[in-house]
Amino acid sequence: MTVALRALSAGYRRRTVLHEITANLPGAAVTAVVGQNGSGKSTLLAVLAGVVKPSAGSIEHASRRIGFVVQRSAVSDTLPITVRETVAMGRWSHRGPWRRLSRHDWAVVDDCMARLDVLDLARRPLGELSGGQRQRVLVAQGLAQEPDLLLLDEPESGLDAAAQRRIAGVISEVAASGITVVQATHDLAAASRADHCLHLEDGRLREAP
Repeated sequence: MTVALRALSAGYRRRTVLHEITANLPGAAVTAVVGQNGSGKSTLLAVLAGVVKPSAGSIEHASRRIGFVVQRSAVSDTLPITVRETVAMGRWSHRGPWRRLSRHDWAVVDDCMARLDVLDLARRPLGELSGGQRQRVLVAQGLAQEPDLLLLDEPESGLDAAAQRRIAGVISEVAASGITVVQATHDLAAASRADHCLHLEDGRLREAP
């Protein structure tokens, strides 16, 4: 499933962050969105997720379900929720927040936790986890949505080498299974592993580094 951006502009209130972005993101592949802090990476993901509406231009894709994994710093330390409950929230798009999860739903949750090596943390409060553990939990939540478009905001930033390898491996597996992945990063090593790259600078598209 490809994603087409056509003269896309977006921002917040009166401030434009993205300026006339035109690009094609390949399906069943990993696209890295590269740029410094403030370049518009997170805004682009938010637009793709439908959280921020474009002020001009358009997005074209046939996604039935979008998984959006935010940075771990965006999740409060004080949430009274366990790891398993956090990942289970990824099933709400299938069942709704107030319906009990089925046996299949819980099997998906446990499988996603196992893929990110956090199954043994299932009963731990989310706020007690290290940064690397929490990021892996959030990626597991994104996978639990069973998306066809997976958006990841700096999923490997600030993590130790083992956590980075685990997340990078899962991202590759997900794309190989047919899911379109868009990953925001300022890490050129992570970008070099991607199949496709967009380079943002001050909200404008530049050539890939």
